[in-house]
Amino acid sequence: MYLLAAALRPNIGDIIFQLIAFVMVLAIPLGIIILVVTYRKGMSRLKRVEDKLDKLLSVKENK
Repeated sequence: MYLLAAALRPNIGDIIFQLIAFVMVLAIPLGIIILVVTYRKGMSRLKRVEDKLDKLLSVKENK
């Protein structure tokens, strides 16, 4: 009787392992997406700063 009850009861270690594995499966693609979005925003910001700097330099040269 006790052996059957022990066999049907889920092991806490297995549950924790499955939760960690599930989180990792979700975290890896999410991390890649966050890196790509951050990189694109940084490049966009850099482009705007370069444009402003070019505009300031052209105004200074025309004076």
